[in-house]
Amino acid sequence: MSERKVRVRFAPSPTGPLHIGGVRTALYNYLFARQHGGDLIFRIEDTDSSRFVPGAEEYIIEAFQWLGIQFDEGVSFGGDHGPYRQSERRDIYKKYVQQLLDNGKAYIAFDTPEELDAKRREVENFQYDAQTRNQMRNSLTLPADEVERMVEAGEQYVVRFKIEPGREVVVDDLIRGVVTVNSSVLDDKVLYKSADQLPTYHLANIVDDHLMEVSHVIRGEEWLPSAPLHVLLYEAFGWQDSMPRFAHLPLLLKPVGNGKLSKRDGDKLGFPVFPLEWKDPQTGAVSSGYREQGYLPEAVVNFLALLGWNPGNDQELMTLDEMVRLFDLGKCSKSGARFDYVKGMWFNHQYLMQRPAIDWTPELDRILRANGIESTAEREAQVVEMMKTKVIEYVDGENNKKKRNISFVSDLWPLCRFFFVAPEAYDKEDKFVRKNWKDTTAQEMDQLVGVLSALDDDEFTVEQMKPLVDAWAEATGARPWNAWRVCLVGTGQGPDMYELAAFLGKQETIRRMERAIKALS
Repeated sequence: MSERKVRVRFAPSPTGPLHIGGVRTALYNYLFARQHGGDLIFRIEDTDSSRFVPGAEEYIIEAFQWLGIQFDEGVSFGGDHGPYRQSERRDIYKKYVQQLLDNGKAYIAFDTPEELDAKRREVENFQYDAQTRNQMRNSLTLPADEVERMVEAGEQYVVRFKIEPGREVVVDDLIRGVVTVNSSVLDDKVLYKSADQLPTYHLANIVDDHLMEVSHVIRGEEWLPSAPLHVLLYEAFGWQDSMPRFAHLPLLLKPVGNGKLSKRDGDKLGFPVFPLEWKDPQTGAVSSGYREQGYLPEAVVNFLALLGWNPGNDQELMTLDEMVRLFDLGKCSKSGARFDYVKGMWFNHQYLMQRPAIDWTPELDRILRANGIESTAEREAQVVEMMKTKVIEYVDGENNKKKRNISFVSDLWPLCRFFFVAPEAYDKEDKFVRKNWKDTTAQEMDQLVGVLSALDDDEFTVEQMKPLVDAWAEATGARPWNAWRVCLVGTGQGPDMYELAAFLGKQETIRRMERAIKALS
């Protein structure tokens, strides 16, 4: 018998933006499929029509396009196992619901929400199971002709899975090992609702995974409690031989405190939890995205890959191909992974530094234009080269002042404004200005203007400027560089002074110097 081909799936619900935890699940499915020469299926689980959000499906597809996670078949990708949108598979599910009913593996229940609420008040910790089903209104307690009459009359009903108590259900999980659950603790889950003629998650997933020949189900830890039920459903259909292997991934945990990562954590600490910016179609509220905050897709993928998986070495920076080669579900953690968003910025810094300066310029140009400045890609690339290794100060989510490397192109703007806009004023109380502008500084800067004026415009380069100014400084004993920085920048930041002056050019350099001399004298 030939080995079964690896086929995995990612099946989100179009109920809003894609959470970063879902991105990681899709990534692990992608890595596993590629490593084994298998297929990755993109399926949309839209059986809960009440929670459908317009635009969510398109958002999810766009997010994966940006991240570079490619699917082999599914919604918008085509394939031989469609349709891949569950709302388009109603007739398929009805066939399998009827099969369970015919085989006595499921039953019809007519209990209204009010009746169920009354039973919950009457019975502490009530669940619909082998002990309570005989007290309810269903096809196990009602005469067959009465059940038929009620169905034909259009009374709303659900189909419940009939779980036999006292069985040890074994789930052999690729990450968590063997998990055994007694069937007595499981309730008779609803598999189908007549109201919208759609199955619930449990039935739809089993039928779809079987018909789409899914070999492995890699999903979040939150779905682990449903695994025993799914094992029983496979048995009820007689599909034991095609049952997929399960792997339940660890949760993504809050950066601080206990519990799983939520949007509230991102709002509080200033990081996104969605891959792309999301605008709620009902409220208009906008949630930030990794793309819009300036993250590079390869940095996001690399960061997420290591949240819950260790390649077994000290390597942190990996291409997608390297991740595919190294990935091993057996090396995924059983415990939750702390979402270290600061480490995420570190990854972005690393990948940003690998990019040539010219690749920074489209985003930098957009920022400049938003501030009323027009420049060229060539000059913007010069600025990037001079400033990309600088350190910036920032305030974290807990209002602490910290420093970090440049992690985003947008970090450059506060550091490089002076390249394009001359200082409007000079703050004499600024610590750097006060320290470096003395009574004799104006005269010294006048002399430096004279030295620089001797150069022609085309000679105003680092190579010709530096020996001339250095010679003058040595001959006079002057140490003009910090005061010169005050003239050109207005405070104590910026690159090497010769590089800055060469970038500004002779006329602008001297204009700024003369203005500072007048303002500070």
